Amino acid sequence: MTGMIAPPAIADRDLQAVIDLVYERSGIALHAGKRALVTARLQKLVRAGGFATFADYLAGVKRDRSGEALDALLDAITTNHTSFFREPQHFEFLVSRVAALRGGIDVWSAGCATGEEPYSLAMALADARPDLAERGDVRILASDLSGSALARARAGVYPIDRVRDVPDEARRRHLEKGLGAQAGLARVRPHLRRMVRFERLNLLDIDHLGRAFDVIFCRNVMIYFDQRVQQRVVGMLERHLAPGGYLFVAHAESLTGLAHGLRAVAPAVYTRRPA
Repeated sequence: MTGMIAPPAIADRDLQAVIDLVYERSGIALHAGKRALVTARLQKLVRAGGFATFADYLAGVKRDRSGEALDALLDAITTNHTSFFREPQHFEFLVSRVAALRGGIDVWSAGCATGEEPYSLAMALADARPDLAERGDVRILASDLSGSALARARAGVYPIDRVRDVPDEARRRHLEKGLGAQAGLARVRPHLRRMVRFERLNLLDIDHLGRAFDVIFCRNVMIYFDQRVQQRVVGMLERHLAPGGYLFVAHAESLTGLAHGLRAVAPAVYTRRPA
């Protein structure tokens, strides 16, 4: 097609610079075979910034002392695929364990992407323990590296086809169907949004958040890390898990080969022994 400008090609040294930068700041292990992915995801930023080459773009990222350009690069590279009630066995296990709780429950959804996981947690816990939810004793921290993903999560608005995995009763109680200009959309109801606090956090930068969690969901995150970063992240998560609490990872993930003091209690579910 005439008049179209071909996207700039990425030189080997620039590709390696992106790989190194992403690994250093996010722990995500890319490799040279991801050339097409890196090019596709970053070329919009290259064009929007008026850069002629990827080398010019990377130089601009390094010059930006605000950090916004680096954040945009990481946002573009980060994969934010998720869904409501993904791996439903985990939610069933969670509900079975909170039935007898007398106090509150603190939950961390680490790597929450666009919010489907923490809102699923809020629905499951609100329905299993309405007494705790109504008292404000279900507290969910939802964190992610991607600022754009968190913005969508805070809005709590999803296309109708994205909420198809929410059980019918839960959908009626916790979601609002859009009308008029909002037709085709569903919004998380305010009582559920109040249960979730979204915060931008980099798992590699966390030493201690100053609190322990009864439940941590960190699923489909560590598959992007090499073993060194996995070890670092698992150690950090273990420090944040209350005695007797549960860590959930994805079924495609495993803590095998990593040093930790957790005990497996169900597929992809680990517990910290009581003190």
